[in-house]
Amino acid sequence: MTAEPILTISGLDVDYGTGASGVRALRNIDLTLHRGEVLGLAGESGSGKSTLAYAVTRLLSPPGVITGGDVHYHRPGGGTIDILALSPEQLRAFRWQELSIVFQGAMNSLNPVHTVHSQLTDVLTAHRPGMRAAERTARAEELLSLVGISTDRLAAYPHQLSGGMRQRVMIAMALALEPEIVIMDEPTTALDVVMQRQILRTLVELRERLSFSVVFITHDISLLIEFSDRIAIMYGGRIVEQAGATEIYRDPRHPYSEGLLHSFPALHGPRRELTGIPGSPPHLSAMPTGCAFHPRCAKAFEPCATRVPVLAAPDADQDREVACWLHR
Repeated sequence: MTAEPILTISGLDVDYGTGASGVRALRNIDLTLHRGEVLGLAGESGSGKSTLAYAVTRLLSPPGVITGGDVHYHRPGGGTIDILALSPEQLRAFRWQELSIVFQGAMNSLNPVHTVHSQLTDVLTAHRPGMRAAERTARAEELLSLVGISTDRLAAYPHQLSGGMRQRVMIAMALALEPEIVIMDEPTTALDVVMQRQILRTLVELRERLSFSVVFITHDISLLIEFSDRIAIMYGGRIVEQAGATEIYRDPRHPYSEGLLHSFPALHGPRRELTGIPGSPPHLSAMPTGCAFHPRCAKAFEPCATRVPVLAAPDADQDREVACWLHR
């Protein structure tokens, strides 16, 4: 990847709770989002994907707490912002204008007693106080058109919209102030397959038109292969593999990545048996020693149970990183 970085995460640790009752949800996360890139984040439920999104945006709810690491945003014109060091006032200005998020429960995130117009213009009122009412309405109409919704829906309430339309309104809200980064936390989970494809097609068109960077979080790795430039696989609060989407699909190096790829049916080519991954993800309060995946891994051998593998480039492949003893 030759593009310059726009977001760098280094050594990020997140705990839920403190003392003897605390658990480590994220462990030494290192990740870079490049300008204009779609970075996919995949893994089973409980792997730490949403926790990472909320930590980066500083939206962790108690008892979640960031216990270590750095998160830096690199401005387009130069200069770096330490997101974890921002004051509440600075953070309020930073969110939505530089970085926005579409939450996991996006279809239910709209206020049921306010119209679409009210909720879209609230964002503009809070962050662009100099805009006149007519300008805010014009911008709201532009945003709806951007995501393929008729402007007459501005007067509608959320219950009058379909699930896909509510999702599009949330995406429009995230793009209201033209942020450089949009984090999408499983934005298509509650939608049917046809609507998922429509939402993804809309996102691709918007990304090409507006040139923002995307972190797309999902448990469905098949979506990421179609949509992402690069994919990072999470398991047990760690990143276990990251590479280009095509490389992950054609040649997964971590056994967990391979298991995820064989857990969904191929739409083209010969039929194959779905193998899945045996067992269940580890509980945060009882993490296995060594590699967290080793109790479920058919390829585990001597060092896997006792030593934690480091995320590093296997062989001479500098565009890929994998945390597995098979490649050391």
